[in-house]
Order: sequence, then C-alpha cells, then structure tokens
Amino acid sequence: MRVGTGGLTRLAGDSTAAGFEYIFPSIRGVQAGREYYVTMCPLSLIPKIFLFDEEELAPEVRAQRILNKGRIPAMVRYILDNPDDYVFSALTASVDGTMRFVGVSDRGPGMRVGQLHVPMASRVLLNDGQHRRAAIEAALRENPALGDETIAVVFFHDAGLERSQQMFADLNRHAVRPAKSIGVLYDHRDELSKLTRLLALKSPVLRGFVEMETSTLSARSGKLFTLSALYSATSALLQGLGIDDERQGYELASGFWEAIDVLIPEWGLVRKRKLSASEVRRQYLHTHGVALHALGRLGNTLLHDSLDPEAWRPKLDPLGQIDWARSNSAWEGRAIIGGRVSKSHQNVGLTVNYLRQHLGLELSAEEQQAEEAYLRGER
Repeated sequence: MRVGTGGLTRLAGDSTAAGFEYIFPSIRGVQAGREYYVTMCPLSLIPKIFLFDEEELAPEVRAQRILNKGRIPAMVRYILDNPDDYVFSALTASVDGTMRFVGVSDRGPGMRVGQLHVPMASRVLLNDGQHRRAAIEAALRENPALGDETIAVVFFHDAGLERSQQMFADLNRHAVRPAKSIGVLYDHRDELSKLTRLLALKSPVLRGFVEMETSTLSARSGKLFTLSALYSATSALLQGLGIDDERQGYELASGFWEAIDVLIPEWGLVRKRKLSASEVRRQYLHTHGVALHALGRLGNTLLHDSLDPEAWRPKLDPLGQIDWARSNSAWEGRAIIGGRVSKSHQNVGLTVNYLRQHLGLELSAEEQQAEEAYLRGER
C-alpha cells in the first residue's frame, strides 16, 4: 500500500512475490563502479529501518564507532528549537539485501530517476549518521509532527564487513571540523555570537584587528586576536549577569575591552602602526586566548559587584603594572608550558589567579586549591 504525500511516496509496505518492501523515490548513480541511490526518507521511518552496529561487539567486527550519547541532547534541542530552519545532511547506509531500482523509463535521463525497492527483511546498517538518527528518534518522541518531514539518504549495496568499515573510514577521512571562529561568524541564532561579531566589527579597540575566519593566527598575520578567543572571553565576561538586551551587552563588553586597552599600551601601538601585530603576539601574552579568557573572568567578578563603569573601572588599574612579556618567568606553568602558550582550562584558571592577586581579590576555595597545587609544583 502506498500513501501519496505532496508528490512523495510515503509507503507503509508493498506486497510483492518476494514479500514486503519499502519504496523510496530515488536517483540512481555510479561511484567507483558501484551503483548507489539517493533517496528521501520520512523521519518517522528513520528509527524503524536504520540499525546501529551492536555496541557489545569488539571494534574489529563493528562497522561504526560506539554512539556518544552525550552528543544527543544538544542535537535534539537543535531540532526542536528550530523547527522552521534546522538542517541535517544526508545519512549513508548499506543494505544487506537485494535492492531493486525501477526507472521512469528504459532509456535516457529517465533511467536514473525512479523508485528504489528495499526488502523489509533486509538489514540496513548506517555507515554515517548514527548520531543524527538517534537525535531524530528522540525529537520524534517530543514532536511526532516531525515524522512527515524527510531527510536525504544515500543507499549502497552491503558488500560485507570489510567494505562497510572501509566506507566509514573513507567518509570520515577528510572530515574537518570547521574552525570555531567561522562557526561564530556564521551563527545567527546564538546571541553571544551576534554580540561578538558586533564587537569585532564596531569596537574602536578591536575593529580591524580580529581574525574572523580561522582560530589560529599565522606568524605574519596583521591581526591581534581571533574571533573565537574574543567569543570565549566575552562569554566569560557576561556570564550570569542576566543581560538580555543586545545593546546593553554590547556597551558593557565594549566598555570593558576599551578599559583593558588603556592598561595594555601595546594594543594601541599596533593600531598606530608603531608596532606590528606579529611582533606583539610573539613577545607578549595579552593577545592570546588564555589571557583574554582570564581577563573576561576577572571582569565578570567586578561586574557582578556593579555594572556601573565608575565602580569597576578603577579596580582594573593594577593591571597596568603587570609584566605581560612572555619572557616573564611568572607565566611559566600558568599560561605557558615549556615555552608554549597553553589555553587549557587549568592554565586559564591559574592565569585568573595571578590577575586576581594583582587586583587584591580573594580566591575561591577551588581557586586557592589550584594555586596551592601550582606553588607545590603539582601542575
């Protein structure tokens, strides 16, 4: 039986001489001498027909990695919170059964467009997209109406475990997670991303000196900061302040970084072309992500006491006496490990401690414990 839905064949199963089968609208292609089929599948069918490889199997006899369940809640919220503009890429699956493609004609372009018949008794194994599948299944439990929407699926003939493992390796061989900076640049849902972009483009002390696309700076780059580092630092600065208004957030964050700029003369010298950005990054710590993040956390403490600039600005003055040179031995073990800048959580925390002590601020119990361990050499 087939039920038409807006031109899409949504099937409940079709009785044939061989038994029951799923039928998908499909396009046939050839890759590396093997046929494959690009189809549309209703989300309601995804949990029913696509299987995970068994988690209890040893890695050498699986064709997939074990599901990372910690990733699923965020993916589910992404679907449910953005029902009008979520985007999921195609799933890739192998079918251990005899698929049958029926083109709309026997010759010409119609040979590549038609319907794909997949026996229901077949074992359909996901080669790529297991986390998307799990997220779709969970989202459907909360919003069953999503079941009528579709996702693209690429079907291959199952050529055995070795081929399935190779497909997984090949599909992930060249996958590169985009730099966090470009993620911030292109994210129009996240309010903090919007605010960070606004700072990078409009703040008088940041404009023109923030790398918007990559999260690392080349030795010859004329930029002082990366967008990802500014994002992390501004997130730490505004955390827990309950600021929902974009304008207020921008004014507060911009005012804070302008106040920091006054206390770090090298930033201004770069803007005046008296120092090169590469020279400053090479010689000083204050443009690096670990320092920006630490400054953001320090500012957050002051802003929690008062949002009034007249109250928190004077408290920052001791920062002007800090020796930010990377050659300063005080940074070793805090922000620098073996001569290299480190932005690990532990190093950010120890850098915050150093700044707090210069401002005469008390350390929390956790910070004090980390500081004592650092002083004992347990880092």
